[in-house]
Amino acid sequence: MAGELEARWNARLGDVAALEDQIKLHDATAASHSACADNRAQLMSLGADIERAWGCPGTTPATKKQIIRTLVEEIVVSVDGETIELIIHWQGGAHSALAVRKNRCGQHRWKTDNDVVDLTRALARLMPDKLIAAALNRAGKVTGRGNGWTQSRVCTLRNYHQIVVYREGERQERGELTLDEAAEVLALSPSSVRRLIQEGRLPAGQFCKGAPWIIKIDDLGRQEVIEAANQRRGPRPPSENPDQKTLAL
Repeated sequence: MAGELEARWNARLGDVAALEDQIKLHDATAASHSACADNRAQLMSLGADIERAWGCPGTTPATKKQIIRTLVEEIVVSVDGETIELIIHWQGGAHSALAVRKNRCGQHRWKTDNDVVDLTRALARLMPDKLIAAALNRAGKVTGRGNGWTQSRVCTLRNYHQIVVYREGERQERGELTLDEAAEVLALSPSSVRRLIQEGRLPAGQFCKGAPWIIKIDDLGRQEVIEAANQRRGPRPPSENPDQKTLAL
């Protein structure tokens, strides 16, 4: 009798242990479903504002790549003449069409602006590379990568676009003077020559802000320029002050 009771007792204990295991499994499954629901809600929230997630300062390039891999299933690319056509297949079945212009041979996204190239071509007829770099920096111009200009970068740009290097004396051969050189010829200070230019009394040209003023040597011999220079050199009477007393000698 005692052995039978013990066997029944052990069987019931086994049943209790099995029920406890089922309860633990149920609780774990429920918690897992709850966590999945929370994660899904969070992911859906991020998906609704993907632009903010993409533009966030803390979003690294690696994270952006992961976003693209998550959202894009495949991209089908075809080339039609000078146009590249792309069909983007998104996860979920939607797709978008995109067309971009094909880069010509030698072009890339780090290309220097055409106006900088044209300005460099003009400045190369006036000054060496070191001074060109200084003029471009004063004008606020940058390289294709957004960097400032140095002598070596100007040299690289010139060589790429086949711009001839400045030859010492070529500007003088064309009868062109800088502001300082014109000041020496007129026996004036550079600031006085600059004022003559600003007043329109001395013709001068400037390719851009920060570039040197270029003056034709023939213009320095014009009568009106000579008279204006003489006026600048002449003595100036002191300004009248009504409160100043006169000393009688």
